Amino acid sequence: MSVETQLLFDPSIVSQLSQKQQEPGWMLQSRLEALQNAAQLPLPNVQKTNINRWNFTNFKPLLEEAPVENLNQIPEEIREFIFTDQGANVLVQKNSSIIYRQAAGQLTRDGVIFTDLATAAREHEELFKKYFMTAGVKKDEHKLTALHAALFSGGLFLYVPRNVELELPLQSLFWVSGAEAGILPHVLIVAEESSRVDFIANYVSLHQDQVALNNSVIEVFVGPNAHVRVATVNNLGDSAVDVTYRRSIVDRDGRLEWIVADLSDGRIISDNTNHLQGIGGNVNIKTVAVGAGEMRSNITSSVLHEQPHTLSDIQARSVMKDKASSILNSITKIEKGASKSDGQQSGKVLMLHPEARGDANPILLIDENDVVAGHAASVGRIDPLQLYYLMSRGITRAQAEKLIIFGFLDAVVSEIPSESLQQSIHRLIERKFQS
Repeated sequence: MSVETQLLFDPSIVSQLSQKQQEPGWMLQSRLEALQNAAQLPLPNVQKTNINRWNFTNFKPLLEEAPVENLNQIPEEIREFIFTDQGANVLVQKNSSIIYRQAAGQLTRDGVIFTDLATAAREHEELFKKYFMTAGVKKDEHKLTALHAALFSGGLFLYVPRNVELELPLQSLFWVSGAEAGILPHVLIVAEESSRVDFIANYVSLHQDQVALNNSVIEVFVGPNAHVRVATVNNLGDSAVDVTYRRSIVDRDGRLEWIVADLSDGRIISDNTNHLQGIGGNVNIKTVAVGAGEMRSNITSSVLHEQPHTLSDIQARSVMKDKASSILNSITKIEKGASKSDGQQSGKVLMLHPEARGDANPILLIDENDVVAGHAASVGRIDPLQLYYLMSRGITRAQAEKLIIFGFLDAVVSEIPSESLQQSIHRLIERKFQS
């Protein structure tokens, strides 16, 4: 499959995207530069995964949709990802259009900005421009980031001022629908000093929908002593290529928690890179992946300790059934000068079928002496002794396998602080084992 973007995307499409969203001139110029880069740059070098024939370009980047007046106009299968019991702060995007947005008045009174990306670029240009595409994702990094920088549409901007603590989570839902449909949302989160916010992003499609692509980016800036929790749930069908780049910069004594559920059935690149740039910064990553059919996934979690007294913990669990395969990469790098830092990681893969494949790659890169670092990794199948013990208690083999699997994943899922999010992830995992 060709990935020559000059044959597939004309600059007029980029200009049309920018004009429809009424973007400032500098954003159009940035898009056009990125499009030129995309035609020349190679695909990323994804460890132990051949992505050369994956579909990154055969999609329609501009599919406009009509807005809806309320959430009941959205199919139940999609609507179930929105936790209505946790408040009304939600933004919904279908294909390239924002179709619904609701925000509590308290957000405005607190100075919080929660709006779509295009509106943020127009109405908060100086603040937006300061942070946009600066957290480590670059339009000249490789073909996929360049494509995103050229063709992104929708997405949102979340800004939390100093000393503002939000009790209820803010939510977004990115819904891709229709043959040859693709979404490229860009999420930008800025939490100022001593603020607190929880944010949930869902990337979904209807089960029967044959969609093409998700190429999304999330940038997070955690200010001094701020606390940010970001949860992402990806649940696209087996026809989709699902690419998500997560990038963060954490300042002094800032704390960032990632909850990542990669539950899509097609081809997955999930890349999470975090820079601890302030003394005492802390990043905690919890990742769960479940694959069925012929799913292929490459999931990388990276933390760079750049200052002293920084902390990180990566907990990754992957379950593969049928002919699915998964690569879990965990990378902890402690730079020279980042003394008294502590970096821990654990990656485990459970395979349920002789043709399922999994690999866990722990990587520690230590350039400083006075630090603590550790890793654990395992790849294996269900212990037959565990199965025998459960079945000897009158439990069927299928039920016994299910208990073992959920116990394996719950080492991570049970630590998720949102009960609604735990239930949503459990529900999606349950469906995979019913198919």
